[in-house]
Amino acid sequence: MALPQVNTPTYELAVPSTDEKIKYRPFLVKEEKILMIAMEGKEQSGILDAVKQIVKSCTFDKFDMSKAPMFDVEYIFLNIRAKSVGEISTVNLRCLDDNETFVKTEIDLTEVEVKMDEEHTNKIELTEEMGMIMTYPNLDSFADYDVTNINASNMIDMIASCIAQIYDKKGEDVYDSKDSTHKELVDFIEQLNSKQFAEVQKFFDTMPKLTHTVTIENPKTKKKSEIVLSGLNDFFV
Repeated sequence: MALPQVNTPTYELAVPSTDEKIKYRPFLVKEEKILMIAMEGKEQSGILDAVKQIVKSCTFDKFDMSKAPMFDVEYIFLNIRAKSVGEISTVNLRCLDDNETFVKTEIDLTEVEVKMDEEHTNKIELTEEMGMIMTYPNLDSFADYDVTNINASNMIDMIASCIAQIYDKKGEDVYDSKDSTHKELVDFIEQLNSKQFAEVQKFFDTMPKLTHTVTIENPKTKKKSEIVLSGLNDFFV
């Protein structure tokens, strides 16, 4: 005789970048095991792959992660985790006044949101005639270029991977990134001057982020610190 199936509740949330409503469920023991093994290994690629598998399964294969911004994936995973393990996550945060004392702090995951900067735009004006349309880093970008650790060696590659279009208003030409090689896009970025490159960096500095601000008090000095948590890792340290 077949064993009975356990009913799993379903929930609904709005995807931050599109406001599209999707349904999701808590992750199961078999999926939690995948995540635990990945976290024990501490490899970024393994953890991202586990997140990808869990989000895919828990959204019933209805959420397309191939082009979704990473902040969408992080937000969905955070909500899945909250319904699976509990809405409160306890993290160890370092006090800023002495930079050595840690305080255990409870974070209500239901209060964590994707924050949008009012000055943010995905259209970058390089000159009066030329500009770029950008896309956000996705799960593959994080895996390929380790977006959590941007440095001089991977910055240009990551930026090139986020170009959607380059347009020339004077010639009324539009160049889709899919029609160019990665090297051609890298070469285009490397020819920019410092001011133009700063505009490109501003896109990444102001793009939507999964973030939450908490205030902690140093038990030794009684001084308070305001800590900004950003990205999945910060909510489970």
